[in-house]
Amino acid sequence: MKSIAELEEIRKKALDKMGIRTNTEGYRVVVGMATCGIAAGARPVMNAFMEELNKRGIKNTSVTMTGCIGVCRLEPIVEVIDPDGNKTTYVKMNAEKAVRVVTEHIVNGRVCVDLTIGSEEKK
Repeated sequence: MKSIAELEEIRKKALDKMGIRTNTEGYRVVVGMATCGIAAGARPVMNAFMEELNKRGIKNTSVTMTGCIGVCRLEPIVEVIDPDGNKTTYVKMNAEKAVRVVTEHIVNGRVCVDLTIGSEEKK
């Protein structure tokens, strides 16, 4: 059996994780988690975003999921919406790319152009 202190620590960690998923200030990260996205690996991508944001102590960015974004061949798809409402769509994501998006886009404000849908469509 866990002590009250251990249970309280587990509760605090769970609430901190939930907070990063529901905060509505700052950036919003929306991960396509329909069947196509999950099959292509969207769950590790979403987890990587949450872990990297937690690791960096970033609290003003929410991570949420949505259904099919509509371009299944480019899954996993992630949309990053900045505080001004500008949306960047990243495609063919993986956990490493998610960490890069946090570092370059969310922290430093530089879109990772080579990972965007526009870049992919030019190929």
